Amino acid sequence: MTRLFVAIWPPDDLLEQLAEIERPKDPGVKWVPPENLHITLRFLGDADEDDVIDRLDDVLLPASTAIVGPAFDLRAERSIMLPVAGVDDLAAVVEQAVRGLGTANERRRFVGHMTMARLRRQARPERSVGRLFAAKFEVRDVALVASTLADTGSIYETVRTWPTR
Repeated sequence: MTRLFVAIWPPDDLLEQLAEIERPKDPGVKWVPPENLHITLRFLGDADEDDVIDRLDDVLLPASTAIVGPAFDLRAERSIMLPVAGVDDLAAVVEQAVRGLGTANERRRFVGHMTMARLRRQARPERSVGRLFAAKFEVRDVALVASTLADTGSIYETVRTWPTR
């Protein structure tokens, strides 16, 4: 069993744009490294890679345009995120395909976003929230990603990808 999630990796040009944005050193704000930025379609928790691959191999993943922004915002007072629209149908197809797999509770409602920073208790992200950012990109594929938790943060490894059509 591996800690897994199904995600969209943003294209390199979008990651470069995001890397150029100032990351204020607000108290209690830990920024996600650019190479870890992604849009989670479904977090599975501990799951069998082969089971997930078998399910996603048989699915037609709809082509989508991810619309990122318009601004950095708070998510549940635990993170700073960029909203992402346009991938709800894709997330629904993935959710249906992997239903019943993994140890994570199934979500009630998909909320498209990229987590940009994590917040500790008592964090004061005043300079980090509200900054404008807008972009869009064509989603070319979906990835199954293994996540390993380390003292320095999460390490992500793409296990397999599937094209959208």
